[in-house]
Amino acid sequence: MIELINKELIDTTIKGIAKQIMLAAHTAPKGRGVDTLKIALLTDKEKTDLAAAMDKIAKRDNLDFFARDAENIRLCSAVVLIGTINTVRGLNCGLCGFDTCDKKPQKQPCVFNTVDLGIAIGSAVSSAIAFKVDNRIMYSAGKAALELLMMGKEMASIFAIPLSANEKNIFFDRK
Repeated sequence: MIELINKELIDTTIKGIAKQIMLAAHTAPKGRGVDTLKIALLTDKEKTDLAAAMDKIAKRDNLDFFARDAENIRLCSAVVLIGTINTVRGLNCGLCGFDTCDKKPQKQPCVFNTVDLGIAIGSAVSSAIAFKVDNRIMYSAGKAALELLMMGKEMASIFAIPLSANEKNIFFDRK
């Protein structure tokens, strides 16, 4: 049997790689060993819904780069979302700018959760690079996922990692 590379093969392969990328994010080190991350894979309708929400935010907030990024979401094969829930570690460390966890406003993220999120994102994209899958870390798509409550109400922040494998990197030479 001869199997030529085509869109279906690329999409199927990227979905499998996306699951390995999700695993890399899941196993990334966590402060005090506490996991506050949620990790999800979007394809098909959910990916289309995310791009549509990004277009709405672009118009609503006059942010043209959201529309540009929405086009990347439409063109990619899959999107990995990585976010952190809004909870505290109870360390009263003051790194968030407040003396104790009790004084921290609910909307203010815990520094440890944010650091853990960054480490997980780094682990995920380094895995994507190892598989030679084009990717980009997108705040814009994460914000849209947050507004759509794609990962639940308790999320403090979400970032998106769209994945693509085309002749040319779709995340390069963007306008």
